[in-house]
Amino acid sequence: MLKLHDIGQAVTGLQRLLGVPATAVYDEATQLAVSDAQRRFGLVVDGIAGPKTMEALTRGSRPARLLGDADLKAAAEALGVPIAAVRAVNQVESRGSGYLADGRPVILFERHVFFRELEKAGVDAQAIASKYPTLCAQERGGYSGGSAEWTRMELAASVSYHREAALRSASWGLFQIMGYHASALDYASAQDFAADMALSEGQQLQAFVRFIKADSALHKALKALKWAEFARIYNGPAYRDNAYDLMLARAFERFKAADPSDTKTQA
Repeated sequence: MLKLHDIGQAVTGLQRLLGVPATAVYDEATQLAVSDAQRRFGLVVDGIAGPKTMEALTRGSRPARLLGDADLKAAAEALGVPIAAVRAVNQVESRGSGYLADGRPVILFERHVFFRELEKAGVDAQAIASKYPTLCAQERGGYSGGSAEWTRMELAASVSYHREAALRSASWGLFQIMGYHASALDYASAQDFAADMALSEGQQLQAFVRFIKADSALHKALKALKWAEFARIYNGPAYRDNAYDLMLARAFERFKAADPSDTKTQA
């Protein structure tokens, strides 16, 4: 991720792609050029050159499955909030990319959720936990990260003979929506939800919109721009440890200042 005030050869490479003076300093002119390029490609406009911006600059186009600025605007309209609010949440709460390098959606398999989901399905979770503690346990942990999370999930489905429970036990995509929310978000099943998350980051954002709408307190906090309350509900009681509320508030103010046309009032 390259942003304002960064320096080095990576910035030089970016500037050459942009066709601006190669000073090796990410100055305001470079930030403006990045924003212009993001706008041209239909990407999320934030002036930060992350992997998606670099890919679009290299390809000369935006891959269709990547999140676009139009997606954020549609989400803001659906939620009845300023576009700056959705931009802020996307910057702070999303994983940055909804996909692994191999094209599969980003997931994080939660073994403690799997234990619970197996019990709900009438499966002997304790027996599986005793044999496969990295896949099934009553406490969090066992994470491997990256594509290895898919390996963990597929193994969990295999050893339990319960793929639905395994899919329900992972968080999916940009906004880390847990699979067990599928039915509450009007998906036919966790399998249907997982298939939707594989289509595009735009679909992952739609799952986030459904998630917000399904929780009236969360939706109310976002509409009122009460960032501490929003972060508490979305991230849990430890949100202060990572200053999510402060990061959301600051990001909102930056995006609001950068887009004077964003005049939607609080609902």
